[in-house]
This record gives sequence, C-alpha cells and structure tokens, in this order.
Amino acid sequence: MIITVTANVDTDINSSNSSGSSGLSAEITTLKKHPEKIEFDRVIQLIAQYYDYMPARFTNGSRDDEDSVVNEAGTNEGSCKIFAFAQIQQFDEQLTLNCFGRYYRDDVLGFPDRDDHANIRNFMKYGWPGIAFESCALKALS
Repeated sequence: MIITVTANVDTDINSSNSSGSSGLSAEITTLKKHPEKIEFDRVIQLIAQYYDYMPARFTNGSRDDEDSVVNEAGTNEGSCKIFAFAQIQQFDEQLTLNCFGRYYRDDVLGFPDRDDHANIRNFMKYGWPGIAFESCALKALS
C-alpha cells in the first residue's frame, strides 16, 4: 500500500505546539530567504530538533519507469527525512531540492550527466508526484 503524507494542522509550521513552532517557522523563513546557504546537515539537525523519525519505505520516480528509486525503510535516511519534512511543510520542488545543500548545488547541478544522488535526480525529473511513502516518516515532537 502506498500513501502520500500531506501536511496537517498539527505539523504545519503555522500551528502552535509545544515543540516551538515559532522557532521552526523562523528557521524555515531563513531557508526560503537564503537558499544558496542551505546545508544538508543543518536541515537534518532542524528536522531532529522538531520531529521524531521513523524509518519508512518510499519510492521516488514514475511507477511506470524503470529508473524509479525504491528506498527500503532505514536506507537513504537523509533523503527520507528531507522529503517527509518538505512534504509536511508543503515546500515546492525547488525549496525541497535546496534542502539537500551542496549535494544538490555542487554534486548534481555541477555534474548533470552523472548518476549519483539518484533521489535528488529523480525528484528533479518527477517532482512531488513521484514521491510516495508507505508510512509516516516524521511525527512532530510534543
């Protein structure tokens, strides 16, 4: 069974919760204002600060295309966390890609013909319609 996780009132940056949503909102504003300065490790730290992570299987790509990436639960956890976080926060594709920091800016954009960073490259090709989680990967801390 494939499910798509979407934002809800309890996890949206505009909601009020005891895990400091105003701090999260400020961090997200910074991400939006300075995409060229986003670092992958900082985004992962931010996610850990505000969410519990549960490994989840997810696919990235077209269900009809052989280049789809199937990520088993517990693998490619950085990608899993970023895609789940960006989906909860309703980020557009570009802001989501920016969350990968130098992996996106330097490794992928700098070397468009390589085949590394398959999750980033597939997301560039398929966007949000290509992402499907089998279970919820992030739960807002309470």
